[in-house]
Amino acid sequence: MSESKRIWATLDPFFEPGPVLGRKVANTKFLRALLAVDPCDEYRFFLGDAGQADGLRAHVRKIAPDMLDAGRVRVLDRRELPRLLATEPVHCMHLSDCITSQPHAAALRNRYSRDIFPITGTIHSLSYSTFGTQFLRHLWAGTTRRDAIVCTSEPGREAVQRFFDWLRQGYGLDPEHFPAPQLARIPLAVDADELCPTRCEARSEAGSQGGPVRLLVFGRISHHSKMDLLPLLRALHRLVLAGMDPATVELVLAGWVDDGDDFLPTLRDLAANVGIPLTIAARPSEAEKVALFRSADIFISIADNPQETFGITLLEAGAFGLPVVASDYDGYRDIVVQDETGLLVPTIGPDSTPDADLLAPLTYDNQYHLLLAQRTVVEIPPLAAALKTLIESPDTRRAMGAAARQRVLDHYTWAGVIKQYAALWDGLWREPADPAPLRTMHHPLAMPYGTLFGHYPTRTLDPATLVRAGATGEAFYRGRDFPMLYSGLAGTIDPDAARKLVFLARKSVDTSTLIRKLVEAVPGMDQDSATVHILWSLKHDILERI
Repeated sequence: MSESKRIWATLDPFFEPGPVLGRKVANTKFLRALLAVDPCDEYRFFLGDAGQADGLRAHVRKIAPDMLDAGRVRVLDRRELPRLLATEPVHCMHLSDCITSQPHAAALRNRYSRDIFPITGTIHSLSYSTFGTQFLRHLWAGTTRRDAIVCTSEPGREAVQRFFDWLRQGYGLDPEHFPAPQLARIPLAVDADELCPTRCEARSEAGSQGGPVRLLVFGRISHHSKMDLLPLLRALHRLVLAGMDPATVELVLAGWVDDGDDFLPTLRDLAANVGIPLTIAARPSEAEKVALFRSADIFISIADNPQETFGITLLEAGAFGLPVVASDYDGYRDIVVQDETGLLVPTIGPDSTPDADLLAPLTYDNQYHLLLAQRTVVEIPPLAAALKTLIESPDTRRAMGAAARQRVLDHYTWAGVIKQYAALWDGLWREPADPAPLRTMHHPLAMPYGTLFGHYPTRTLDPATLVRAGATGEAFYRGRDFPMLYSGLAGTIDPDAARKLVFLARKSVDTSTLIRKLVEAVPGMDQDSATVHILWSLKHDILERI
């Protein structure tokens, strides 16, 4: 780490408006915590969309206005990356999702940056049918030991490793020539101070005083993309049939609901058949969400869908001091300590899925996720037993809830998570990385446009091509003509360099010599950029071929 200023960079805004999804919430919270903990000197967001840039600036204005005013948070055009990477050292680049741009960001870094700085990206949902291609991009010779995928859970880390093993086997790729990024494990987190358990005594003593025990499910209410809630109602029906008075419990389902979802009436009918009061709180506000958690006694999440990777709602429940009944599935088993912070319900799944494997690339994601979820079993008898244990014992609920909150405070606060990221970025700098063989290495899945389409024009620019400054070039050099420099080319074309071209081409000169002289005349200019300037100057009549 030779840089004097620690610059944190990204290609993502970490702020997305729209429907409330776990990924969006996690990214927004990460950004706020990053700027609050403030492990770097400057934060640069290289965005590709003006609307994103405006939205991010407005968001940062709310959460860290002083940093924005001081220029410590900068929102830049992504096309500026080559120039800025070549001129200013970067401490690290972190992406909000590892499957979008991470390998191509590494290729850009390898080409332009003096130092091979760490590049990291976080996993979210891993089960979309296109992700095989996305992970294949990570397997290339330009991946270094300073590149890492941040896995939020141990099952998620194993899934990513299985991706790489499967791809290498299928394409015959040996690990030595097709390395993968390192796999680090850093969890998501919650704001434990904001999500505090200030439930009233009457609520916390529910059940022991004869009031109903409130069971809360919070998340996407979707049987095809989150969890099938029918096993929960079947488990409650078992308890009623075994003698539990249905009036002793009430069920609250809350979270994102799709417009026109025809599954909600089915849930209402099943709850009515069981005799258990059911409340559905669709798309609650943040204040309503807090009230729902504070009024609950038991939190339930029986995820059965491979879209789930971590389980941030379980952390939220723990922060509110709630015991959890959860499926023993994916990242849930990282969060819940059995018999201490909650109860895990055994699950059964398939060891092969040939029909879904073939259909997934040809169907919508909700269709193949439903196929997969419906063959993933959350065992109903153990689910009923877990619910019975907590419904009948206020002392157990209280003890598990207190332990759950303490676990969140110890392991899942955003301040603690940001410190883990800072330690990761520093640690990756200690990994070996030789920039020399990486400089001209082209990513095999980045289209080489010049090679693919070089036959479209009449000719390509040959080193022996003779050019000279024309009348327009002379006028431009003397300030009497002003060629059009389109928006978006500011980081590609330097008008001062173009003026030097006119001076260097006062007499006819071959492009090879002209490139060499321009590289010598303009600090930071390389042969590729010099070639671009010559072609641009020919296009705008500043130079002409002879």
